[in-house]
Order: sequence, then structure tokens, then C-alpha cells
Amino acid sequence: MSAPARAFLDALDAGGPAADRAQNMDLYGWLVGSWELDVVGYPENGPQRRRPGEWHFGWVLEGRAIQDVWIVPSRRARGPGEIVENGFYGTTLRVYDPRIDAWHIQWTDPVSQTYFTMVGRKQGETIVQEGKGAGANPIRWSFSDIAPKSFRWRGEVSADGGATWRLNVEFFARRVETG
Repeated sequence: MSAPARAFLDALDAGGPAADRAQNMDLYGWLVGSWELDVVGYPENGPQRRRPGEWHFGWVLEGRAIQDVWIVPSRRARGPGEIVENGFYGTTLRVYDPRIDAWHIQWTDPVSQTYFTMVGRKQGETIVQEGKGAGANPIRWSFSDIAPKSFRWRGEVSADGGATWRLNVEFFARRVETG
């Protein structure tokens, strides 16, 4: 790895949560590490589509944020040199904001040219992130069935301002490495 690349990664990476907000970082801190995914897509007008994926989480920005990399289909499932098409290869930055006691979340996927901004909070035993998707339709992403080595993630969209929701993708995650 080149010296500039190593310097960038060293500046980004953090060994754990920042001391001044450690008590609030647990909402997403348990995700730090690597996860294998069984991804099920539910297109509005088409059959289900199953693919493998991978999701990697780490502490960043002096422990004041958690960043992830989301890859579907997984790198292992693609051939040598094969690029992601009709999939995802993006990143999420999650930053705790003590002023609102919630998390600001930005998702960026240069493959699909998708960019979302959400706010995340705990709701019962579920972590719910809400924001606006394409065309200003409400979106809701949630983590549920959380266990030490597994969780379920759901992506939903609403066409009626949040009165009803349609499931469009679901991840079934298995931990492969802890952070």
C-alpha cells in the first residue's frame, strides 16, 4: 500500500468510541466487524432475487462515527475483474448527535448513484433509520432480530407519505469477524 493511502486509512480509522460519547455509541457499535449477507430483493414488478453480500463496519473519525462498506453481490461471488452491476458498493457514515440524541446517517453508492440522508434511533428492540428516498418518498431502514452473531436488516419505501410501507430489500446477516 502506498504511503498516502496508508496515511489516509490511519487518519480515518479509530480503535473504538470517543471517550466523550462512548455511552451513546452502543446503538451501532455492536456492528463493528464483518458480516456475510443473504440479500433478498423484492422488486415491485418482478420475482424475488437472492444474492450473497458482505458488510464491514469500523470506528472512524477519532471514534465519533461508525462507517461501513456495503457490497452486493459479495466480492467472492463475482469473477476476477468483474464489476458490480445491478448491485451495491457503497458506504454509510453514522454520526451520533448529542443535541438531538440520535444519529445522522448518510448513505452513498457510486455504483447506483444513490444518496440518502436519514436519522437513526432505537425504537423498542429495533434500530430504525428514516429519511427520504428517490422522488422524496419516505424510506425506512431497520435492524431487528439482533443477536451477537446475526441480525435482520430491512429496507422499505412508502409511496403515500408513510401511511403504508413496501419491503424492497432484506438482509439476513451472519457475523464473520468482530471489530
